[in-house]
Amino acid sequence: MINITNFQEPIHIIGAGLAGSEAAWQAASYGVQVILHEMRPLFGTEVHQTEYCAELVCSNSFRSDDSETSAAGVLHAEMRLADSLIMSVADKYRLPAGGALAVDRQRFATGVTATLEAHPLIKIVRGEIVDLPPEHWDNVIITTGPLTSEALAEAIIRLTGKSALAFFDAIAPIVYYDSIDLSTAWRQSRYNKEGPAGNGADYLNCPMDEVQYNLFIDALLKSDKVSFKTWEDKTPYFDGCLPIEVMAERGRDTLRYGPMKPVGLINPNFGAKRPFAVAQLRQDNEFGTLWNMVGFQTKLRYGEQKRIFRTIPGLENAEFARLGGMHRNTFLNSPLLLDKSLRLRNQIRMRFAGQITGVEGYSESAACGLMAGTFAAAEWLGQSFELPPPTSAHGALLAYVTGGSNAGKKRNFQPMNMNFGLIPSIEVPKQNHLRARLRGKMKSLAKKKLQAARAIDEWTGWLNIIRSDLRKAKFLKT
Repeated sequence: MINITNFQEPIHIIGAGLAGSEAAWQAASYGVQVILHEMRPLFGTEVHQTEYCAELVCSNSFRSDDSETSAAGVLHAEMRLADSLIMSVADKYRLPAGGALAVDRQRFATGVTATLEAHPLIKIVRGEIVDLPPEHWDNVIITTGPLTSEALAEAIIRLTGKSALAFFDAIAPIVYYDSIDLSTAWRQSRYNKEGPAGNGADYLNCPMDEVQYNLFIDALLKSDKVSFKTWEDKTPYFDGCLPIEVMAERGRDTLRYGPMKPVGLINPNFGAKRPFAVAQLRQDNEFGTLWNMVGFQTKLRYGEQKRIFRTIPGLENAEFARLGGMHRNTFLNSPLLLDKSLRLRNQIRMRFAGQITGVEGYSESAACGLMAGTFAAAEWLGQSFELPPPTSAHGALLAYVTGGSNAGKKRNFQPMNMNFGLIPSIEVPKQNHLRARLRGKMKSLAKKKLQAARAIDEWTGWLNIIRSDLRKAKFLKT
């Protein structure tokens, strides 16, 4: 144990999932005392089966591990550079899965737990935190995930006065802009209306004639859908966010008079006529690389989403940054509630990390915990710090969660996986061969490689600085 001249309260971390486990590891690696609170096995959840830290309750895959052309792989590479606990244990227990990082879930969870229990600066305390942390806990990270206990969730609601409650999360698919056929789709707002930040051409419109629309409705009605679990049946969805397939079941024209209504739109690519129906996409980030399919929340299976949505004119070759879904969730409206270092604006002793902040996915949750643990350790050591560069995968994820994108500033903030659309774009140099320049998929691949290399390089530079600063601060504190 390190020696501290004056007693200082440890960092308290509530929730030993992926984010909490990583946050505890990172803080302790800088010589900071940590108490990690986990309610399991004394109090369970509807989905957890064990008492182990970082239990994987869904897939056993951390998605692609390709650090050149996959944003998730870039995030993995950055985490490994930061000596991530989650990545090191995942690498130890990885299974054959092509280009993905998949693990033996039992050995992974037991490995994370054993490593945390063996660390001299980490103490795991079992028991539920039923209210806000006591006032003398002056450095707290809440990492309770999408299944935060009812008592703690209610306490958070009382404190924030904002949405942090159980509900069905209506997630619409997000499409990469470069994969949309702009010879079919056109830009226009309904009636050319200009919003506060608009110019009358703020939406991309994909037109359908009557035959195409009816085939689309038929496909929805016959589609393979995800069934809700028994415990999910207790959480209703609202009429304002019905799945599109449910709307289709309510009548063949329901969608055409709802999110797919063509009123106020004239298709310049087809004789300046109003189409029979329209699928609209709205810009989802400040870089314009991601576009949200408006009103297309769904519980279709992923394969069905790709098959059916690619029948929409203009989306035949659509690539999806995120597919749609509806599931019970608990997360904060983080861009309104959290500052740039994940602290609660109206009570800065508390940070949030992981899925409760609006990141989606195992790696993203752990990466968020990695940043929160590092930031909290810096404060505990009395050291100021710079935020990760937004051109890194970590920095881009942090910017999304804390409001660094157009989507993040909106009231309908939704969880997001790591993807290249969150990272600032980069110009692909013109080629002096093969007829001057790359095009299409080759250009997209080249851009991803440049973004990936820049992200890892700038993350490395930031990491070297903060490590040096915190090690000096630790030395002075001991």
